[in-house]
Amino acid sequence: MSFLPSSPGLTNLTGVFQLYPERAKLMLYLIDDILRGDSPLSVGERELIFAYGSAQNDCDFCYSSHRPVAAAFGIDESIFDELLDDIDSASVDARLKPILRYVKKLTLTPSKMTQADAEAIFAAGWDEQAFVDVVSICAVQNFFNRFVDGIGIDVDSETARQTGAKLLPTIGYAGIAAKLAEAAGD
Repeated sequence: MSFLPSSPGLTNLTGVFQLYPERAKLMLYLIDDILRGDSPLSVGERELIFAYGSAQNDCDFCYSSHRPVAAAFGIDESIFDELLDDIDSASVDARLKPILRYVKKLTLTPSKMTQADAEAIFAAGWDEQAFVDVVSICAVQNFFNRFVDGIGIDVDSETARQTGAKLLPTIGYAGIAAKLAEAAGD
């Protein structure tokens, strides 16, 4: 149930977006650029990073809704449980492990980041654009986690999963923003 006095029964992010379409469009276009724009990281890898960081924040809505999106873009969903147990032994591409370590640390202890943390990503063969993309994904994921939890979006994992699996791989974030604009008569 949302914390919004105007909509205490609201349980989904789309409903919040409909209440505040101008802000929602900006948020959606930003996340679309970060998760769908040009990048050395695949869309699936970026969705994996977003979902993994959301799990670190214990944001069930974002974690549950982005897992199936990562799967829709080629990421084996079974690796999520492995990653949450231990990044080092998870059956994920070795080049992604320093990225996931970075995201975990940046999410949980941002003031503890060091040059060595960044260098591990470069040593794995990623370039500066990939690094900036990782930081951007982590930043927007933390933003959305705080937004969802701060508004009081409280929906069961399966509903979040179905919402993510249905909308995000098909129309994407920009598509949701366009629907909001259309509904607002923009």
